[in-house]
Amino acid sequence: MKKTTFKISKMDCPSEENLIRMKLEGLGAIKSLDFDIPQRTLQVFHEGDSHEIAQALNKLNLGSQPVNTEDAGNVVFAKAQNQRKLLWAVLLINFAFFLIELTTGFISKSMGLVADSLDMLADALVYALSLFAVGGSLVRKQRIAKVAGYFQLLLAILGFSEVLRRFFGGTTIPDFTLMIYVSVFALVGNAACLYLLQKSKSKEAHMQASMIFTSNDIIINLGVIVAGALVHWLESGVPDLIIGAFVFILVVQGALRILKL
Repeated sequence: MKKTTFKISKMDCPSEENLIRMKLEGLGAIKSLDFDIPQRTLQVFHEGDSHEIAQALNKLNLGSQPVNTEDAGNVVFAKAQNQRKLLWAVLLINFAFFLIELTTGFISKSMGLVADSLDMLADALVYALSLFAVGGSLVRKQRIAKVAGYFQLLLAILGFSEVLRRFFGGTTIPDFTLMIYVSVFALVGNAACLYLLQKSKSKEAHMQASMIFTSNDIIINLGVIVAGALVHWLESGVPDLIIGAFVFILVVQGALRILKL
């Protein structure tokens, strides 16, 4: 058996990990996957060469590069008994925050919160794909991924259109207080998801700080908080529209990755 290490520069959070798992699931040569999100590395235990694995990873456009391949010997892999429960937990957390941010986004008239809610929904869709596609045929998995990807893409395009409408039709000043409070709450939720998933792969009970600060989700939450402060300081809705447009672009990129599955 061989072990190939890949550096994946755009693997920022567990949702990318699940995309990679689904992409590589059909490759029979793979025996096990070991992810290190803080270091953005993936160790693949496999039989034969790693060329097909590298090709599959490249199709996701996550900046994957093989680092080295070495002999792994005879390794016994333990199956994670609680993986399904953890996926359900993070799915429910992400979906709950999608509903919270979407609702408060409309109430506060904040496109930043609406966009962040769609980012939460995007993560929830990835976890749902991981759960409901397990054990299914390749065709079924592709159909599920296609529906989820197009649905996410449609929502992002509608959101981006609303940003443009508000920008050219006169910006509305959102409720900056609600923006900041909800984003802080969402940041805690994202941190909880990251903690649960990382803890399941390690005996260490603490969360690695580098994992928090390299996550796109955390950066987005901080961006909405900063936008809320700028809305108050400048008395303008433009900062909210800027962060909203930025997040919608990220959601579109996520949808395209799902469609490439």
